[in-house]
Amino acid sequence: MLHKTLTKSLIAGAVLSGLAFNAQAAEGPEWSFGGYVKLDAMISDYSDGSAGSGSDKNIGRQFYIPSLTPVGGRGDDAVTDFHARQSRFWFDVKQGLENGETITGRIEIDFLTVPSGDERISNSYAPRLRHAFLKYKNWTIGHTWSNFLDLSVFPESVDFIGATDGIVFMRQPQVRYTQGNLSFSLENPETTVSLVSGTGAVSRLATSEGIMPDLTMKYTGKSDNFSYSVAGLVRQLAHDIDGDGDDETVAGYGVTFGAKYSLGNGNDIRASFTAGSGVGRYMGLNTFNGAYIASDGSLEALDVMGVTLAYRHNWNEKTRSNFVFSRGWADNTDNLETSSATDYTQRFGVNVMHSVDKKLTFGAEISRATRETANNLDGDLTRLQFMAMYSF
Repeated sequence: MLHKTLTKSLIAGAVLSGLAFNAQAAEGPEWSFGGYVKLDAMISDYSDGSAGSGSDKNIGRQFYIPSLTPVGGRGDDAVTDFHARQSRFWFDVKQGLENGETITGRIEIDFLTVPSGDERISNSYAPRLRHAFLKYKNWTIGHTWSNFLDLSVFPESVDFIGATDGIVFMRQPQVRYTQGNLSFSLENPETTVSLVSGTGAVSRLATSEGIMPDLTMKYTGKSDNFSYSVAGLVRQLAHDIDGDGDDETVAGYGVTFGAKYSLGNGNDIRASFTAGSGVGRYMGLNTFNGAYIASDGSLEALDVMGVTLAYRHNWNEKTRSNFVFSRGWADNTDNLETSSATDYTQRFGVNVMHSVDKKLTFGAEISRATRETANNLDGDLTRLQFMAMYSF
C-alpha cells in the first residue's frame, strides 16, 4: 500500500513538474491593449460654397482639413454631422529574445478618412491602419509618426488635430535609429505635384516615382520647464513629365522647430515653425504640394512656411481651455501666381475640456478657419464642435 502511494506521488509530482516546465517553455509574449471611444458632433457653416453631401461628402466634414474649405461660392452652407470615426484601438506586444534583448511592437487602427460606408442605415465604416511598427534596441521599423514632427507641441483639441494649418503631421513607413537625443530616419518618398490647366485650375498628381527615400534628422532637448526640438528633412522630388520613362528630379529640404514651456499649475505654451522647399505634404495635411509643373514645362519645388501657437490654461483640476492659432502659406510664383492654388490657410480655435475622470472627458470647441487662393478667391469655415471620449 505504501509502495503504491509513493508511486502515485512520484507520478503526480512528475506530471506537475512537466506541466510547469511546459508552461515555462511555452511562455510567450506579453500583450496589452487600449484605445478610446469618441463621439464628435459638429455644426459647420461654410461661407462660400457647399461642403458636399451624400456620396460626395468630403472628409473635411469628419475633421478640419485646410485645403477643403470652399472658396468663391455663392451663399453659405450650414450642416450638422455626428460620427464616432475617430475611435481607435491599439494592440501592443513585448517579448524577450534568445539573445537577451527585448522586442516590442504595436498595431493601431481607427475609422477616419476611409471612403467605404455611408450614413443611410448602418453608419458603418472600414478600419484604417494608423501604426504598425516594431522597436528593437535603438531601431524603430515600420509605419508610425515621421521623425520630422514633434508630438509634444500638438495642443489638446476637440478637432482631430487642431493646429492643422501650419503644423507638421505625417505617419508613414520608415527605418529610424535613435541615440540619446538624436534620431535619424529613412522614410517613404512620395511626390505630390500641382498641375495647372490653361484656365488656371490646379489638380494634384501623386507620382510614387523617385528612388531616394526621405532623410530626416532630429534633436530633442529639455531645460527645466522648457522642452524643444529641431528637425531637418532632405528629399528628392521626381516626376516623369514627358512620359518617356525618364524622371525629372528636383531637391527638397525643410526645417521645423517645436517648443513647449510649462508655466505651472498645468498651464503651458506650445509653438512651432516650419519652412522649406518641396515639403508640402508634410505640413497642413498636404494643403500645398511638394512641386509644380512650371510654365516652361520643368519640375519646380514649392516653397512653404507654417506657424502654430497654443496656450493651455487650467481653470481647476478637472476643467481647462486651449487657445490655438495656426497658419500655413506658400510662395506661389510662375504659373501658380494667378491659379486656383491655395495661397494660405489659417485657423483660430478655443475650447473647454472637462474631465469627470482621467478616463472620461467632455469638450466643446468653436473655431474659425479661412482659405485664400492665389487668384484672390477666399472662403471661411465656422465650426462648433462637441465631443465625449472614454479612454481605456
